[in-house]
Amino acid sequence: MQYRKDRYGRDISLLGFGCMRLTHSGPGIDIDKSAREIKRAFELGVNYFDTAYTYPGSEEALGTILERKQLRDKVYIATKLPQYLVNSSSAIERFFQEELRRLRTDRIDYYLMHMLTDLAAWQKLERFGIREWIAQKKAAGQIVNIGFSFHGNTDQFLAILAAYDWDFCQIQYNYLDEHTQAGRKGLEAAQKRGIPVIIMEPLRGGKLVNALPVDAQELIAREAPGRKPAELAFRWLYDQPGVTCVLSGMNSLEMVEENCRWATETGPGTLTEADFAFYDKLRAIINAHLRVGCTACGYCMPCPQGVDIPGTFRCWNRMYSENKWSGRFEYFQTISLQKEQPFATRCVACGRCEKRCPQHISIIEELKQADRALRPPYIRVANKVAHAWLFRRGQNHQDTHQ
Repeated sequence: MQYRKDRYGRDISLLGFGCMRLTHSGPGIDIDKSAREIKRAFELGVNYFDTAYTYPGSEEALGTILERKQLRDKVYIATKLPQYLVNSSSAIERFFQEELRRLRTDRIDYYLMHMLTDLAAWQKLERFGIREWIAQKKAAGQIVNIGFSFHGNTDQFLAILAAYDWDFCQIQYNYLDEHTQAGRKGLEAAQKRGIPVIIMEPLRGGKLVNALPVDAQELIAREAPGRKPAELAFRWLYDQPGVTCVLSGMNSLEMVEENCRWATETGPGTLTEADFAFYDKLRAIINAHLRVGCTACGYCMPCPQGVDIPGTFRCWNRMYSENKWSGRFEYFQTISLQKEQPFATRCVACGRCEKRCPQHISIIEELKQADRALRPPYIRVANKVAHAWLFRRGQNHQDTHQ
């Protein structure tokens, strides 16, 4: 197993164990099966285990397994504050104490603000005294490292990155999402600041393995014989020195063995020019199945009305490359839940974006179609309710303390 350093010189395994998808048996997690997989991963060098408050049963299962196998003091636990559920200062402490109980521990090694989508989400937490709370927990040794996980656009990621002295961060990143969400620009910005980056969704929830177009599968068989799609995705990530740890939701011993082997064999600078040419072809094939030819270059931005043009097109494309639900869910998660929602309906057809687009996309018209596809009536209602609940509660708290 290869290791990379965190901000304070500690070794983190290049491969991390993502505990969101621990194997379920009936209504609950199969503790015995998951314990075998976690123990084997530890034996092969994995020392970073990621969970979250809202992953059903995950914190309790991980805490039970680490206690049963006597591994707690030999590994790092990462879990997350469900900031989208926080509506008061006391709620922060309440969630944290519950997580300590679930995990059967007295400290969290890597604690994240879960799923920040924009700077406003962090600012809401600031109004609840999160800075002072973090300082107290660090001084008491209950939190060792503080970070955030992110779903949003690059500009918002950079804003959050600059808003606090973070110890680490976590982003969605893979060879298809190289220039979406935080993207390579965000990864390199964090690297420049000396902030370790944990990678989630290296396989896009398995889509870069189980949902590849036939012609993409044929390319892999022809030009990368003997390599599995998952290995190709991991190798692309491991080649980048700014990547500290890549999370994998492993749920079989075979998967644990394979993933650990790849994390042992592949390191920075191992890919060749021919390899990069192969990834370009693979990416092009996948993108050919997309609805609009947006490369997320960002030349159309910023929109004077605040529309997230690349983000909208990314989610619309995902409806066609994967399925309607995954595209709509990503749009709901990364765009709809921002405080100032950058919906396509804000477009006033000024044409500024179309003049700048290197792909000569008819952005104004495509945005209209994308919005109709991404936000059918029932999703508009759900978004309105979720947005009001998320932000009005925070505003009410602020008003009562003025």
